[in-house]
Amino acid sequence: MTPFVNLLELEALAKPRLPTAVFDYFAGGAHDEITLGANRRAYDAIALRPRVLVDVSRRDLSMTLLGQTLAFPVLVAPMALQRMAHTDGEMATARAAASLKTVFTVSTLSSVTVEEIRPACALAPWFQIYVHQDRALTEGMLARVAACGYGALVLTVDTPVLGRRERDVRNTFQPPPGVAFANMMAGTGATTGTSERDSALAMYFAARHDASVTWKDLAWLRRTCRLPLVLKGVMRGDDAKRAADHGVDALIVSNHGGRQLDTAIPTIRALAEVADGAGPNVPVLVDGGVRRGTDVLKAIALGARAVLVGRPVLWGLALDGETGVSRVLTTLRDELDTAMALCGCATLSDIGRDLVVT
Repeated sequence: MTPFVNLLELEALAKPRLPTAVFDYFAGGAHDEITLGANRRAYDAIALRPRVLVDVSRRDLSMTLLGQTLAFPVLVAPMALQRMAHTDGEMATARAAASLKTVFTVSTLSSVTVEEIRPACALAPWFQIYVHQDRALTEGMLARVAACGYGALVLTVDTPVLGRRERDVRNTFQPPPGVAFANMMAGTGATTGTSERDSALAMYFAARHDASVTWKDLAWLRRTCRLPLVLKGVMRGDDAKRAADHGVDALIVSNHGGRQLDTAIPTIRALAEVADGAGPNVPVLVDGGVRRGTDVLKAIALGARAVLVGRPVLWGLALDGETGVSRVLTTLRDELDTAMALCGCATLSDIGRDLVVT
């Protein structure tokens, strides 16, 4: 096991383990990567106001989300092509999430099929979907997901086109031989083609992704797939209210880890507005920049039911496979437990906006 004390150390430890193009694909953001860095810095700008003389001798981090009970409020975010980080890829991540009793969100562009991943999960995994121009292809994918018992459908709504990720452009990124978009393609990712000026993923999106998707298409998704519907990428209160009016089951405040619109607002700064717009009946989650248990506490204080963590999972996977991912999730869980005790919170419901100064 590669030793690390906290999640902030992981990126530097993982970098030597990965080819440059793969590391840059995982680590990079759009354009100048301003939002990528701001996601992290925004958490540091929030101060905590702890309560004292509260009985915190017993603490409960568990919570219920879309009908499933999680041991603690940290889910694994959807991330593509995890076999680039470790040969076990998504299977290792799924097993780690299962061992910690939390939810793994599987990417449309995973390097292992949805059918292979499902038995490794203790809780029903969520499935993140991009709508393809070929609606029949999307409908077939959703039928597969429903048939093997996934727990929710996560529609990414911040990607009508792919953000320009300049690290990938410089590297003319493509998945290495033997790593494929397993759910979508029969061959390797390289069959999407590359050019001297762009990445294989950008070309894949340009050729297949449907940029015409609007609110009216939510009804089509509902008819096609009866799973709870989660929108990922909501950053405004008015959009959150509109989602609630459309009967969406949950929202994820996300700027795609800084990989889409550079200079977009950090997610933690957008969270309270989105939570207020969504109202009390639509659970709101947040991703982007979560590296500490105090970050999880701050997110819950500002209206999130839970957070999703992305890149640290990939770094843990690159370092030690399933064991590395388990260590990442355990570290966040234990840090949250400590933060709750020090803030005078015995349960997640004790965490309110009075605990933070923004």
